[in-house]
Amino acid sequence: MINTTPDSFSDGGLYDTTEKAFRHAQQLIEVGADILDVGGESTRPGSRNVDLDEELERTVPLIKALREVSDIPISIDTSKPEVMRQAVAAGASLINSIWALQQENSLEVAAELDVSVCLMHMQGTPETMQKNPFYADVVVEVMDFLQQRIDAAIKAGIGKKNIIVDPGFGFGKTLRHNLLLLKSLHKFKSLGVPLLVGLSRKSMIGTILDKPVDQRLYGSISSAVIAAMQGADIIRVHDVSQSIDAIAMVDALNQTEG
Repeated sequence: MINTTPDSFSDGGLYDTTEKAFRHAQQLIEVGADILDVGGESTRPGSRNVDLDEELERTVPLIKALREVSDIPISIDTSKPEVMRQAVAAGASLINSIWALQQENSLEVAAELDVSVCLMHMQGTPETMQKNPFYADVVVEVMDFLQQRIDAAIKAGIGKKNIIVDPGFGFGKTLRHNLLLLKSLHKFKSLGVPLLVGLSRKSMIGTILDKPVDQRLYGSISSAVIAAMQGADIIRVHDVSQSIDAIAMVDALNQTEG
């Protein structure tokens, strides 16, 4: 992930110019990243909205620069249809939507652009999502929501082959909710689309380990391994090379017969 923001929870301000973000992206490519996820607006709890022009300036030049030197798939993490349009025109091939394309015109634009989409579950908004989230059954409710959004996307003209889902760890969930989702990830395979998981450095890891953001590497890798063993197809991480090694062990185990 490449957050071109001053306020993202883990790396805010580290890559807040196109030049710095471009250098970081090249390093991620060199160590083996399969997809680059570019975001110009923080979605951490309590984060502020970014206006359209500012988000475009943070993301589109970077995508254009990357496309000139690499054919690696690029994801645009945005909620704004116009950012989706311009990012795809610049070379992005995946729309990563924390709102599951529920905002006005998002479904229609994504269908028109004919690229892959990732539909994420979130209870509330980034400003309010961690204020006493409640579920009767978090696994059932998140799965039901994602199925509804899959159905809505298909109805809007998005091919099922282009749909990915994300249960949204940390987006309107308590620690217990997050752990229940992680423990039950295998159930999400019944949705019939690829499963993306983002756990890297998140507060659930900090709470369990009592570690600040910059000391959550081992917890993040452990979480990625658990997710992969539960069937996650795409794992969104900050620490690429370490995560690749860890997932390689899971792949070797899964490919061994007997």
